Amino acid sequence: MNKTLILFLIFAYSIALSAQNSTIQKASIDFVFVDKDVKGSISGFKSTSKIDWNNLDNSFFEGSVAVETLDTNSGLRNWSLKSGKYFDKSDYSRIYFKSSKITQKDQQYLVEGTLTIKDIKKPITITFKQDGNQLIGTTSLYSYDYDIKIKKKREENLVKVTFRFELK
Repeated sequence: MNKTLILFLIFAYSIALSAQNSTIQKASIDFVFVDKDVKGSISGFKSTSKIDWNNLDNSFFEGSVAVETLDTNSGLRNWSLKSGKYFDKSDYSRIYFKSSKITQKDQQYLVEGTLTIKDIKKPITITFKQDGNQLIGTTSLYSYDYDIKIKKKREENLVKVTFRFELK
């Protein structure tokens, strides 16, 4: 009887430990180029992220998306954006993010890190909220900062990004 109880406790403890950690199983990333109200998405997501809900210091977000998958529902616009003038998919096939710090503030998770587009690295913060087994995050950036100058002025190149991560 005692052996059965001990085995049950070990089993329950191992289940509880695994429930404290999450990885990203699926992702969708949408964006809006605000000045022109152009909506789109990007996929080809790869990630090695790990979330330790009990100790965020043990957590990290690291992933990339494929520039080739950029889609604005306009073939000509997509082709132009992927060309050497903008994203230059031939030389820079992926966009990368790597976190440096994760903190919780009320019901939100602030993920600070580095976004790399066209080998240009800039700090960025993504704000996430948990919704069941999903993390939904938002951030804003200026494409101009990554040498993607759609409009002439930096402030006219605002892009709002939404992340939806399904957790496992």
